[in-house]
Amino acid sequence: MDLRSKHLRRLIVEALEGGGRGHIGASLSLVEILRVLYDTYLSFNASNPSWPERDRLILSKGHGCLALYAILADKKFFPQSELRTFCRPISKLGGHPELNKVPGIEASTGALGHGLPIGVGMAVAAKIRGLRHRVVVIVGDGEINEGSVWEAALSASKHQLDNLAVFIDYNKLQSYGRSTEVLSLEPLSEKWRSFGFAVQEVDGHDIDELESAVKQLPFLTQKPSAVICHTVKGKGFPFAEGNASWHHKSDLTSDEIAAMHGCLG
Repeated sequence: MDLRSKHLRRLIVEALEGGGRGHIGASLSLVEILRVLYDTYLSFNASNPSWPERDRLILSKGHGCLALYAILADKKFFPQSELRTFCRPISKLGGHPELNKVPGIEASTGALGHGLPIGVGMAVAAKIRGLRHRVVVIVGDGEINEGSVWEAALSASKHQLDNLAVFIDYNKLQSYGRSTEVLSLEPLSEKWRSFGFAVQEVDGHDIDELESAVKQLPFLTQKPSAVICHTVKGKGFPFAEGNASWHHKSDLTSDEIAAMHGCLG
């Protein structure tokens, strides 16, 4: 990890220290995906989150919101100091992102399978109105067990939504087991192609590969794009990597927090 990836993970740890809990593994696999999207692809205005010409990003796997809060704080949508209020009764930063409560959030998510249908609606509306903004939806691999994801995918293809890109956080581990054991997704790239998407696969922690992919969006005209990001759940903390017990943690201990800080130098 380079310094920027470590910095964003430090912000996640700050939020964990404040709240003492959170979906850690599910957030850490997202960091580089969100970093590249916000650093190099998305158009936005942090001082005016409702700017009409902004691109829209929906984190459909809403339980990974710690990573999204970290990048939004980094981009000054709200003060970084607010991260330490995470999951407290006084905080706007809950365990899932909420529209009209957290600046920069485009949809309330966390009921899995909802983000892509919302994103398809946004992309269709943009096409009808002749608007140029783009829509990005990030889904989890466990999440795409949901049928609503594939109904939305069919609709995206029907409407030729080349203004829509879906990023799949393919960390291959769900809350209670490996994705292959819960409900195998393979052949995943062929599935998305069969639903009418143009598809690329990347290492979801490799900045160069991610940047190369986003620079090519849309991959084909008149087709929605899918980027399958091969990631590691808990990335950055060796004791959490690929460990389902770190999907979510409650009542984090001071030793666990110290261990996370230790990994970041």
